[in-house]
Order: sequence, then C-alpha cells, then structure tokens
Amino acid sequence: MTDERLALAAQGGDKAAAEELLQRYKNSVRSVARSFFLAGGDPEDLVQEGMIGLYRAITDFKPGGMCFKNFAYLCIQRRILTAVKNAARKKHAPLNCAVPLPELGGGEAEPTSADDPEAILIGDEERGEFLESLRRELSSAEYRALLLYMEGWSIAQIAVREHKSEKSAENAVQRAKKKVAALLRTRES
Repeated sequence: MTDERLALAAQGGDKAAAEELLQRYKNSVRSVARSFFLAGGDPEDLVQEGMIGLYRAITDFKPGGMCFKNFAYLCIQRRILTAVKNAARKKHAPLNCAVPLPELGGGEAEPTSADDPEAILIGDEERGEFLESLRRELSSAEYRALLLYMEGWSIAQIAVREHKSEKSAENAVQRAKKKVAALLRTRES
C-alpha cells in the first residue's frame, strides 16, 4: 500500500495504517533530528518532536498536492526547527536557571549537614549577603513584590496588597526577576 493511501486510511480511523507510516518514517525522523542541536535538551527530545511532526503530516495530508514523502519531511523539519528556535529564545531561561532563596521571615535556614556547623555558618552568611545585595539592587517596591511572588502570591494579590494596578505589580516582579538574574550572573563570573 502506498504512503498516500495509508495516510488517507489513517485519517479515516485506521490505526494500523497510522502505525505503519510511523514505523516506515521512524528512521527518517532520526536522520533529520541528528542534523539539529537542542540547547538544554536531549537528542531524543528532537526525535520526539519529529515524530509529532510526522503524526501531523499523517493527519493533515491532502491528496493532489505534493507526495506524502515530501510532505512528511517538510512537517518533520518544521516541527524540529520550531523546537530548536523555541529553545534558543531563552524565554524560560530564568525558570530553568532558578535558584531557591531561603525563607525570608527571619527564620533559620535548613542546615545542609547536621555534622558540619562550619558549612551551616558559611551558608547562612552567603544567603544573608545575597539577600542584602538584593535589597541594594531592587527598589523597595520590587523587593516587596518579589518576596510576595516567591511566597506564592498571584500578581492580582500582590497588586491588592501593595495598592497598585495589576500591570504595575507585574512590571515590578518582572524588573526584579531581571535584576536577580543579572546579579546571579555577576556572582558566577
């Protein structure tokens, strides 16, 4: 059976036809995925994205245009390329590089090791220094908004608490996040 007929059968609900096409093109997906690199990802992630592209090709194929093989390669490449571009945008980089901050209510930090008081003392000093540098770098509104945000408050709740608009609260949190990310980068250097 041709690829085109299998695709049409799969669109009609024939799961065996869809499975046959997925098996036929599995190595092609791997071949296309090998030519790309996903920052912060595993090579298998690209294969998975390619398989999603292949599945979309099966469901979206229409006879009369290009042959299924070319359409499938196009869908596979576009899906993988989109995944690579999205990873390169670094939109979620602050979340992926996040470092947990200690409780800020004046409570003591959890000890890293009950047997190593020196490590506990050094950790407490480093956390205190970091919090102090945050206080210096952030405006008081940004600092309060960031603390509330880290405690799990929503932007709407922060806006009500701080007597500001939601947009103003959102801006304060975003500015604080950017400043914290920059501060962490300078500390790593």
